[in-house]
Amino acid sequence: MTVHKILLFYRFVPLADPEAVRLWQRTLCESLGLTGRIILSKDGINGTVGGELKSVKRYITRMKEFAPFHDIDFKFSEGTGDDFPRLSVRVRDELVSFGAPGELVVDESGVVGGGTRLTPKQLNDLVAEKEVTFFDGRNRIEAAIGRFADAVVPDVNTTREFVAELDSGKYDHLKNKPVVTYCTGGIRCEVLSSLMRSRGFGEVYQLEGGIARYGEEFGDGGLWKGSLYVFDQRMSVPFTDSAEVISECSVCGTPSTRIENCSDPSCRELFVVCDEHAAAISCELHTNESTIGGSTTQSSGERTPILAE
Repeated sequence: MTVHKILLFYRFVPLADPEAVRLWQRTLCESLGLTGRIILSKDGINGTVGGELKSVKRYITRMKEFAPFHDIDFKFSEGTGDDFPRLSVRVRDELVSFGAPGELVVDESGVVGGGTRLTPKQLNDLVAEKEVTFFDGRNRIEAAIGRFADAVVPDVNTTREFVAELDSGKYDHLKNKPVVTYCTGGIRCEVLSSLMRSRGFGEVYQLEGGIARYGEEFGDGGLWKGSLYVFDQRMSVPFTDSAEVISECSVCGTPSTRIENCSDPSCRELFVVCDEHAAAISCELHTNESTIGGSTTQSSGERTPILAE
């Protein structure tokens, strides 16, 4: 039986020629039959790819042979073989689209001026010692299906909206309190914690390895509640069969962790829905368009894999 795996990884490190690395990454992934999405910039690499286990292992070996990527922390999860419809490898200004490329400083050790790193165990120890505020570094839909207890969840749809949120003054009351940032695999918190510190937040921590690493270590027996949003066809995954369902269908209120796109193929808005309402869910704009046109456009069922944006 063929075993498939998904890799989630990133590394902040200066890259002298991102375009050359892009060509190498595309050739490498194609030769191994891997699909998914990889973003490169002058500040490093951010990727999620999937394929057969033997190919995934070869990919890791080749990555570690390249000095800037030698220390990448690869996170594994179960795959199905069709988790990503295609391979995309691109060069961008930012690895994560905060819209603040000029604020980020990266050296060979990673992001300069970020938060204090915490392993999952260190996070539990910190919470046992003092009162902390969890600060979710993801968007509202990701947080809807799973989050740390009593976390602050900024009302953002994309990562690009975080800078305005931080500058709005909404969270100034946290500047003198311990704040723990967290996200899926850790990359958004690398940048978010740096942005917070540069704006006067005095005691900022970041969960190293993100929710994915915390779930690997503690499952549903720690501080995490719910399921994890993931950037492939699965959309959401629980850490164990006993995961608590904390979200509900946006149409009828039935407990659910299922996430679907708006039924219009051109729209990227996401919703938590139950099985009954999954096929026909639409955003307000496309619901109106469907009503005017007299019909509802159904999604093809193929999702474009996305990274943290």
